[in-house]
Amino acid sequence: MALTQLSAISPIDGRYRSKVSTLGNYFSEEALIKYRVLVEIEYFIALCELPLPQLKSISSAVFKDLRTIYKNFTPIDAAAIKDIEKVTNHDVKAVEYFIKEKFDALSLSDYKEFIHFGLTSQDINNTAIPLSIKEAMNDVYVPEYFSLLEKIEGLAKEWESIPMLARTHGQPASPTRLGKEIDVFTVRLKEQFNLLNDIPGAAKFGGATGNFNAHKVAYPNINWKAFGTKFVQEKLGLQHSFPTTQIEHYDHMAALFDALKRINTIIIDLNRDVWTYVSMDYFKQKIKKGEVGSSAMPHKVNPIDFENSEGNLGIANAIFEHLSAKLPVSRLQRDLTDSTVLRNVGVPFGHTLIGFKSTLKGLGKLLLNEAKFKQDLENNWAVVAEAIQTILRREGYPNPYEALKGLTRTNEAITEMSISNFIDTLEVSDTIKSELKAISPSNYTGI
Repeated sequence: MALTQLSAISPIDGRYRSKVSTLGNYFSEEALIKYRVLVEIEYFIALCELPLPQLKSISSAVFKDLRTIYKNFTPIDAAAIKDIEKVTNHDVKAVEYFIKEKFDALSLSDYKEFIHFGLTSQDINNTAIPLSIKEAMNDVYVPEYFSLLEKIEGLAKEWESIPMLARTHGQPASPTRLGKEIDVFTVRLKEQFNLLNDIPGAAKFGGATGNFNAHKVAYPNINWKAFGTKFVQEKLGLQHSFPTTQIEHYDHMAALFDALKRINTIIIDLNRDVWTYVSMDYFKQKIKKGEVGSSAMPHKVNPIDFENSEGNLGIANAIFEHLSAKLPVSRLQRDLTDSTVLRNVGVPFGHTLIGFKSTLKGLGKLLLNEAKFKQDLENNWAVVAEAIQTILRREGYPNPYEALKGLTRTNEAITEMSISNFIDTLEVSDTIKSELKAISPSNYTGI
């Protein structure tokens, strides 16, 4: 069976492929191979620039041709490497052999043993994968995040003056404003994004057990630690982890995944609140001609975008959770469990992207039902009891909380009239009574 969007096992490669296709440039098998080629080429160039004695004769004019190998990398190149891997049964070694063939074509055969010189496969993987994550974050994730954040910020501004009955424990509570409640999410998202920005993209680069053993035995007078740091930080734009075992310790990557998970959790919280507001008729939804809300009930317009987002972000978080818990743990100087797990890095990013897009789509459909907000406030005059008893406390009135409790904790409806009548019974000045009567569910909304 040929792999198509209809035959793919994973929905991110099937049903939702159009929403996540840009991630293929960073997390596909072809992308991983390309990033490996990039690291190998840039490492060879760095050795030339050191320079190693055997590489002094290489002109810097050749560097452009070398960089063309990864800059013009094609699916045909990736397939060629996969064919080599069928023989080597080692993915990184296949990349080395592929580049050696390119060196032959560039008349650089005399220097091709300095490809992958002194390295282990994890020096390539633990630079290529963090680099791909960093670039996917900058090129794909961050723009999607800001698109969603700007929409939420815009709605918070648009609805900033809409009074709304709050609900704590699901029960009517002190009124608030819709815009403020939405703004809570913008602040939470911004704070977590700031923490996310503080997490470095870290990479291991130091030979078979992280000590530059092979480098030092071949060239004992070179400061290989300084070289490795310069290569990782200046050439690749990552942070050099040192010391390490054979592999990156993944603590920073785990922190990244945990931060992404927290952002997703905030969006899940938003999804559930808006879903509930839709069920309360606070929002209507724009109707698109031809769409069906239910196969049996023609009237339904379901909040499916928020449900879709919640489901996908939940899957993303489950995988992020496993990655952040598993990757920092490795037996002794290394085991191979990180390798197969890392191949799934793109999966939670894919589900996160679907979630962001779905929430954004859902927010774009919302139509404010202001009459419902007003109706709920008018039906819940009991919520001004807090305001009244607080002013009475200010005035030294005896047992104000208990007085209001007696009024409001009944099964009878509390109305503007019953509140007004209660205020008339209070032994306070007419000025205070006027102050109390001026309070309503619509204007008791704080700052």
